[in-house]
Amino acid sequence: MLISRGLSVLTRLNNLNNVTVLNQPIRNGHHWNYRKARPTPPRNMVLMAELIQGFAWWWVLWHLWTEPGHVFGEFEYPDASKWTDDELGIPSS
Repeated sequence: MLISRGLSVLTRLNNLNNVTVLNQPIRNGHHWNYRKARPTPPRNMVLMAELIQGFAWWWVLWHLWTEPGHVFGEFEYPDASKWTDDELGIPSS
């Protein structure tokens, strides 16, 4: 059993030396940018990105202006100096 497995391992190791490295293209359509400038994106993609970013910032700033309670809270923050020891959980001594 060990001899048969050893022979198969040796033949595979021998075949590894004869394998030629294939130059496969990079999948998924992405560019490889190693030590060179990135390719310029198409103009319509830049325009679409600017429009989406502008809409997103408008949405955030408009809702901060018209509905600030969602971010800052709807009620006044209580003054902690007016709380009693009992409310703070401090035992009386």
